[in-house]
Amino acid sequence: MATKPPEPVRRREPIRRREVVAWAFCDWANSAYSTLLITILVSYLQGFVLTGPAGIRAYGWGLGVSMFLSALCSPVLGAMADARANKRTWLLTTSFLGATGSVLMGLIPTSWPWVFVGLFFVTSLCFELTFGFYNSFLPEISDEASMNRVSGYGFAAGYFGGGMALLAAIVVLKLGQGQEIALSTLLRACLVLMGVWWGLFMLPAAFFLYDHAAPRHAKGLAATAKGAFAEVGRTLNHVRAYSMLALFLLGFLLFNEGIQTVMSQASVFAREVLAMQPAELAMVVLMIQFLATPAALAVGWVSDRFGSKPTLLACLGVWCGLLVGAYFITTTRQFWILGAILAMVMGGTQSVARGMMGLMTPVSKTAEFFGFFNLSARATSMVGPILFAEVLSHTGSANAAILSLLVFIVAGAIVVFRVNLHRGMTQAKAEAS
Repeated sequence: MATKPPEPVRRREPIRRREVVAWAFCDWANSAYSTLLITILVSYLQGFVLTGPAGIRAYGWGLGVSMFLSALCSPVLGAMADARANKRTWLLTTSFLGATGSVLMGLIPTSWPWVFVGLFFVTSLCFELTFGFYNSFLPEISDEASMNRVSGYGFAAGYFGGGMALLAAIVVLKLGQGQEIALSTLLRACLVLMGVWWGLFMLPAAFFLYDHAAPRHAKGLAATAKGAFAEVGRTLNHVRAYSMLALFLLGFLLFNEGIQTVMSQASVFAREVLAMQPAELAMVVLMIQFLATPAALAVGWVSDRFGSKPTLLACLGVWCGLLVGAYFITTTRQFWILGAILAMVMGGTQSVARGMMGLMTPVSKTAEFFGFFNLSARATSMVGPILFAEVLSHTGSANAAILSLLVFIVAGAIVVFRVNLHRGMTQAKAEAS
């Protein structure tokens, strides 16, 4: 049996448990937005603020444009954060702005529809921007032996926190409806809950999470921004020096597009194929959130035990099986079963991918490179949904539409298979030396 080559040492400082906990709580905090977005916020926006096509367009364009701008801005803002060693400041600023926007969406009257849409856009943009700064802390609070496990902690906290926030919103709706409170009022209360949850659980990061790198210079903001653009340009020009990282980002772009489209279009699939009611769909989402919590931890352990790349490829194999199985779904019971299997690999796939990214990232460029990770995650965010919609419209079959997403998973897996993780880590270490 071939001997595994020694991996470059990434970190000599002891891992601080309270920083890991504070970092994981960031995912717990902002997951309230991701779960209530697809259940509460969209219902309130399209049901009470802007009804009909206007609400549909406002929701779609608000999410699409915020993702696109986040993808463009993340590498530059990440380079700025690296230069001034203030990732924590950027993380807290975008998070608390997003939390404030969430609260305000619940407080303003429905007679201010475009103010609501503006707040929705800003909140979504802040939500998307947080991930570049949040992810970039991973190489600083973990080492090569624990990175996948720590990444799993973050995803587990996010899924459990998002599930708890959704459960709290369901309780508010149930209790309020029992008291015959208007549905619009209850939905607004849930939006306030979403923002308070987000802001409250960011407090551990405010107190215990710190930048470990030293500032590279102390220039003014304008000069730093100019330098950041130049730094990103240099990174792109010398991307061959990080060939394995660049190859991995291409693979991640492909398979992540398939995964994100499956998750965003699952409700369309359930409605078209199974005529599933929103209440039951919400319960499926809740089940997935809670099952994904231990699953993310388990996949993180497996990755540390057997290696990041084999674990990621195994997860992608499960995704391929899920999509093939979805083609044959005819009952809600089958949908529940596939949902449970999806939960087993949903967080784990993203967690292991983030861990691999961290292992191949130069320590001095964590925010910038994770900005590119965020860019890779969002750069093609409209391709998958468009493919799904076009196949659905031309065939009239949501089963065929969901199967068409298999092309992204397979292509991504093929690219990831070609990634030499040890070489990528060596390239990252050479940058630091």
